Amino acid sequence: MTEDRPTGDDLVAALAALANPLRLRIVARLAGGRDYVSRLAREIGVSRPLLHMHLQRLEAAGLIVGTLELSEDGKAMKYYEVADFDLRLTPSALAEAAETLTRPDPEKGPARKEQS
Repeated sequence: MTEDRPTGDDLVAALAALANPLRLRIVARLAGGRDYVSRLAREIGVSRPLLHMHLQRLEAAGLIVGTLELSEDGKAMKYYEVADFDLRLTPSALAEAAETLTRPDPEKGPARKEQS
């Protein structure tokens, strides 16, 4: 999500990802610098499997980036950091994003064909 104006679909994904308090804490923690999964789980106070689930959601929304690296002792470690994003929620930005939505409104269910 490096665009100046995210698409409507990107905006929905980002806002949905940030709507969870734990994911908001993860982004806040990573805003201070990149970290690896085990230490991040300890500092936030959650299990690694639960953290992985939330990290995947944030990464899919383009809010964080994960990289696999080898430590000095040869152990694989997954590091995460905040992606370069800037969300500005103004009425005009929301209206512009809404024009680019391609996914159906989940509250209305799947799109129905009009009958003639």
